[in-house]
Amino acid sequence: MAESAVLGRTQLNLRILSVVIFTFFCYLSVGLPLAVLPGFVHHNLGYSSFIAGIIISLQYFSTLISRPQSGRLADSIGPKKVVMLGLVLCGMSGVMTIIAAILAGRPMLSLLLLAAGRICLGFGESFSSTGATLWGMNLVGPVHTARVISWNGVATYLAMAIGAPLGVLLDQWMGISGFAGLVALMAVLGFVLASKKPAIIVTVAKRVPFSQVFRRVWIFGLGLSAGTIGFGVIATFITLYFGSRGWGGAAVTLTLYSLGFTVIRLVSGNAINRFGGLKVSLISFLAEGVGLFLLWHADSVLTADIGAFLTGCGFSLIFPALGVEAVKQVEPQSQGAALGTYSAFLDFGLGITGPVAGLLMNFAGIRSVYLAAMLVVAGGGVLMIRLLRRDIIKPV
Repeated sequence: MAESAVLGRTQLNLRILSVVIFTFFCYLSVGLPLAVLPGFVHHNLGYSSFIAGIIISLQYFSTLISRPQSGRLADSIGPKKVVMLGLVLCGMSGVMTIIAAILAGRPMLSLLLLAAGRICLGFGESFSSTGATLWGMNLVGPVHTARVISWNGVATYLAMAIGAPLGVLLDQWMGISGFAGLVALMAVLGFVLASKKPAIIVTVAKRVPFSQVFRRVWIFGLGLSAGTIGFGVIATFITLYFGSRGWGGAAVTLTLYSLGFTVIRLVSGNAINRFGGLKVSLISFLAEGVGLFLLWHADSVLTADIGAFLTGCGFSLIFPALGVEAVKQVEPQSQGAALGTYSAFLDFGLGITGPVAGLLMNFAGIRSVYLAAMLVVAGGGVLMIRLLRRDIIKPV
């Protein structure tokens, strides 16, 4: 740990990137099927759009369920082994998808294989991403926790942004076996790279029970869920929103959101160490709320674009800022469990955004989705003020 404190910036970034690459492989595997599988299930296998949506959602729920377990497993056997296990599961999802494509003439069997593959991918995502984050934190020391989480976030969104269009392209060339083959290939490559890296020595000490970990980090997870809503309503409904207004260019708006997210992550990584996670989160909630207000009140594409950009800027640092505060609440030997539990609130926020916003849209119109999201984000800001003003979190 003492060595990590005197690392140069280049050495520090190279150490982080050496494990962040596994997060990139993981989320590229997640992004590749997103724009392709629903069409395959609906058009090739002949199932309804509802069933296609269930197949996609299986991964999210699998990730949500396995996040806490992935953290506790990383605490007990080490993050390297958990990352390798996650990559194996990602690879299995690719193999199952290839077999499902071969058996497309037997729709039920093909659908079951796709479902099993999505479940494997969900577990693989939680193991790979949580393990890689904890691995990076151990490589560079606790003082650089915010930087590790930030770089993992950049890898996540970059991989997702590349994955969807690349998956469509590979599907056009080779069918779904194209992207599924790439998923399997990345898993093999990632497994080999991870196996050659030295393992982190696991701290042998009594670990905090899960119930205590949850009690210590849930308040930060609640804030994360509130901040996630902005991303959820843009990613899920911006195309429908633009269509309802007779506008074009929704893809550009999504790109601007991602640009705002990435730029802030890259230029403000040290802000959390300088000002503290709660203060940075409060400013982030404010920026995200203003962005959602502009989207709700937009009378032109330009205003909507500015709103999406600001929303991306605002959400960018919420995950690492609150994540730093969350892992402070437990001893080092239980930080994996804290990180996994905290991250599960991101999956929860994304999981409930779609159905809840969809119901709201049916009753009050699509613009109301952005107003509701703004109010939820405002609630997150109020929560940050309370955490700053009152010592409601007991020290470890």
